[in-house]
Amino acid sequence: VQLQASGGGLVQSGGSLRLTCTASGLTFGGSVMGWFRQAPGKAREFVSAINLNDGETSYDASVRGRFTISRDNAKTTVYLQMNSLKPDDTAVYYCAVRDRNTVGVLTGTSRYNYWGQGTLVTVSS
Repeated sequence: VQLQASGGGLVQSGGSLRLTCTASGLTFGGSVMGWFRQAPGKAREFVSAINLNDGETSYDASVRGRFTISRDNAKTTVYLQMNSLKPDDTAVYYCAVRDRNTVGVLTGTSRYNYWGQGTLVTVSS
């Protein structure tokens, strides 16, 4: 399984960005794809995830209402639309996949078995 993430960049506070993660080689249609982020000096944290089979989603409280995760019809690409960005959103964003048939959505980093390279999001004040 390979993951390719893109879409990061520099944006002013209040602006928007859309991150894209494309997966190849997935084995299970019921996989879960998620976004995590890691700010300098901080642990990697959950942002959002989606079940590729039924579209169930989950968001961290810090982004709920501002970020939207979605998937394409082929269920191998997920998007993270980030609106009303804040300086606290500045981090390297990683996409990850749990390539197992999964019920629901998972938030723990240890539950994901493949990770993409990060994409840097910088929000200026």
